[in-house]
Amino acid sequence: MNRCLLLFLLVSLSIKTSAQQLTPSERELYNLVMQYRSEKGLPSIPISRSLTYVAQTHVKDLMNNQPVQGNCNMHSWSDQGNWTECCYTSDHARAECMWSKPSELTSYTGNGYEISYFASNGVNPIGALNGWKSSSGHNAVMINAGIWNRKWNAIGIGMYGNYAVIWFGNEPDVQN
Repeated sequence: MNRCLLLFLLVSLSIKTSAQQLTPSERELYNLVMQYRSEKGLPSIPISRSLTYVAQTHVKDLMNNQPVQGNCNMHSWSDQGNWTECCYTSDHARAECMWSKPSELTSYTGNGYEISYFASNGVNPIGALNGWKSSSGHNAVMINAGIWNRKWNAIGIGMYGNYAVIWFGNEPDVQN
């Protein structure tokens, strides 16, 4: 094999493996959510590099910049990054500012739908899953119930400090 081809293959492999990866805790959370979905007779959802990037970016923004202030809840984004600030309120009046984050930050073509979790003593996969299971709205997103009766074709997971988020998308991720 000539040197140029070998170098090209090595660079291509390193780019592919350096793409958005789950941490061990995020991988555990993904596996727990997929096991839970399986128990409900639902299929696994492919991991999305784009949605994982959005999830990992968002938990760091939540932890480091704390956009959760006043009426802004955990779906909010600060003005401290390469994204549009978003104050997501409980009346969902500005839901689009959250749903559009995947297409704003990545090449993902569809909207993203987020569930978020906070633990004052730091998050762990089992605590996050149990928190979401005990919340009817978050649980509905995970198991495609009610208004969330749709097929998820992409999922991204982020955990950092006191926060965990999962992003769900209808469209497959072309980055996979």
